[in-house]
Amino acid sequence: MRCAECKGKKGLCGLERCPVISRFHAQLAVKPSDHYMGGAPSVFVGSYGYPNVSGGPLLINDPDTPPVWVDRGLSIDDIVGLRARTIRGTSEVARVVDNMQEIALSSSPLDVEVRFTKPVAVDVRFDGTVAPVGLSGAIRKMDIIDNARVERAVDKITSDTDLPAVDACNLLHESSIDVYRITELLTTGLLGKKRRIVPTRWAITAVDDMVSTGLKKSVTRYPSIEGYRLFDGTLYGNHIVCILAPGDWKYEMIEIWGRRSLWSGETETIAVDGEGQKKTGYSPLAGAYYSARLAVTEYLESIRRSARVIVLRSISSEYWAPLGTWVVREAARAAMKNPAGTYATLDEAVAAASRLLGNARWLPESRLVPELKTQKTLFDF
Repeated sequence: MRCAECKGKKGLCGLERCPVISRFHAQLAVKPSDHYMGGAPSVFVGSYGYPNVSGGPLLINDPDTPPVWVDRGLSIDDIVGLRARTIRGTSEVARVVDNMQEIALSSSPLDVEVRFTKPVAVDVRFDGTVAPVGLSGAIRKMDIIDNARVERAVDKITSDTDLPAVDACNLLHESSIDVYRITELLTTGLLGKKRRIVPTRWAITAVDDMVSTGLKKSVTRYPSIEGYRLFDGTLYGNHIVCILAPGDWKYEMIEIWGRRSLWSGETETIAVDGEGQKKTGYSPLAGAYYSARLAVTEYLESIRRSARVIVLRSISSEYWAPLGTWVVREAARAAMKNPAGTYATLDEAVAAASRLLGNARWLPESRLVPELKTQKTLFDF
């Protein structure tokens, strides 16, 4: 469990350099420079010292959108290489907020010119929510070369200062603006009545939560699915198995961190959380809980049905670098797009899920499975 506590920051293993950070260093192919001219596909705002935070653009001449990485078939090593050569520009937010907002508003990456106070340096930081970045540099001067191209829905909603942030996020999602863009808009203070800069790691989970909560409210009004459905998908060592059962909305997520998987040490770790119509408190599974819930509610909204949901996430040693909760979101989305297995009974669906995972050690940890077996609902009559 030393790795889980350390996360590459404290050297608790006694090694001179964290093996995970070393693999980032090995991917570096950028010569330190105090000048950058090129693409700025996204922005980043830190959380340290909030509300007095630093932020700036992420600088790289490659897409910074996870769905694009997945569609291109990039491996985890490819993504680590891409993130290792990404530069995080940092400044007091007030100095660069206008530029950050212009980058966030644009539907395509803008070209920028940035001068740093000194050559950029290696600065790998791991966070379970945000994808890591390999380089950082303090901004001395920044200019945007392009003009932002803004979708009509984004322009309308960001211009409405009487619209609450929750409503703005849901309207943007209904307008086919993905959560990655919505997060950028929330981060840079472009949504809501009382607009403020929001640290990126907070914004990611907040958007997943707000959008999936809105979808959940719609889902609860739909008729239930019939029978049991099982979805399955794997992405970068994250195996997602999802059971949909008849009934009104309930949700449970179980994480199984395999032995010697990322930060887990020598023992397997299993964690669980769930909800009914409302979620109380922040999930101990952190952002992964809300990312998976988003993918499931998107699917249920697309078929206009409600269900009781069990999401199983099994993490293997293949997932050697913490890429952020987007991996869970995209793994769950991919699973929900795959053809579903159909089963007549819960026992059959549970047995099939255990076969896919390779074991049934998750089952004693489930709170929803016993409830589904014993509790009768209107759908049973």
